[in-house]
Amino acid sequence: MKHFLFSFLLFVVTQLSFSQPNVLSERAEISVLTIGPGSSLNDSFGHSGFRVKDPIKGIDLVFNYGIYDFNTPNFYLKFAQGRLNYLCGMNYYEDFYNAYISQNRSIKAQVLNLDAAEKQKLFDYLRNNIKPANRRYLYDFFYDNCATKIKDVTNIAVNNSIEFNKPKNFKEATFRTLINNNLNANSWGSFGINVALGSVIDRQAPAEDHMFLPENIYRFFEVATVNNKPLVKSETVIYKKIETPEAITFFTSPLFVFGLIAIFILYITYKDKKHNKRSQWLDIILFSVTGIIGILLLLLWFATDHKGTHQNYNLLWAFALNVFVIGQLLKPKFSIWFVKYLKLLVILMCLLTLHWIIGVQVFSVGLIPLLIALLARYVYLIRVSR
Repeated sequence: MKHFLFSFLLFVVTQLSFSQPNVLSERAEISVLTIGPGSSLNDSFGHSGFRVKDPIKGIDLVFNYGIYDFNTPNFYLKFAQGRLNYLCGMNYYEDFYNAYISQNRSIKAQVLNLDAAEKQKLFDYLRNNIKPANRRYLYDFFYDNCATKIKDVTNIAVNNSIEFNKPKNFKEATFRTLINNNLNANSWGSFGINVALGSVIDRQAPAEDHMFLPENIYRFFEVATVNNKPLVKSETVIYKKIETPEAITFFTSPLFVFGLIAIFILYITYKDKKHNKRSQWLDIILFSVTGIIGILLLLLWFATDHKGTHQNYNLLWAFALNVFVIGQLLKPKFSIWFVKYLKLLVILMCLLTLHWIIGVQVFSVGLIPLLIALLARYVYLIRVSR
């Protein structure tokens, strides 16, 4: 009830104040806030927002473009399809600040070097964007997110006159590298992202496209210029994260878990070879799981609007057709065509390795033991079919 009353009061105040002209004073400042990573996967890349502060008018608000609308019909389906609208949100600065302090996430501010007309134009744009009819936008992880909105909206305020220079120690990188730099390589978040996203993100990212990450907004704004003057007037670390020891999670990591699974698969294969038999149950499980994963990856590629899931060569190990040939595994003797199919699976595994080596697509390190076990099992099935 308290949350409802607060939200209602904020809505009423917003509508009353935004329905009237609100001219900023000469002491007004607009800053870009950069929030550091959090503990959950969706917080791993940080966050960005605008702070509008005017002590004369009593304004101290934060606008950001990272709000979920959980009231959206079929929310999770639209999220999976890449068709979910995100919202422009507004908070009182104190509430915004306290929320991220409570999460122990760093906060940095860059005061924009704008004249009075540019500040007013930016503030008016944000005020118009926060209105219910205007606040929705179609989210895209790489090209239209909470960070890229900061770049685009700031550029609108200065008539697209910002010149973005390469930051100090800038390094060329692929989109995947930029993502993985913010994740533990042996984490489930990294594993899921690297399985779901295809080779399209293994291409070199143009310099300005690095700004899909909030930290890179900070770095690029730091050296950007507008009308032959620095874009940023001053920088401040508002809150520095308190470093705490990271919990040791190797024994629940993908590499360890799939390592155990791989050892189990190899052990069963060794026993089968020793007793000259074939454990049908194991093969049915492997073909079912890899086939289902392959179907899901194909759906992400062809049945959604996600651009980053295209051309996914994880399909070389998660082969969708596996689920349709399970009937052969129930037979005491394989058909000739199925033996050729098994040889195709071995070739696909070799192609995957080649794609990884030459950089067509980078795969999750957690997959390595599983890929070795799958290859060994396929080779054994070919051998036992003779």
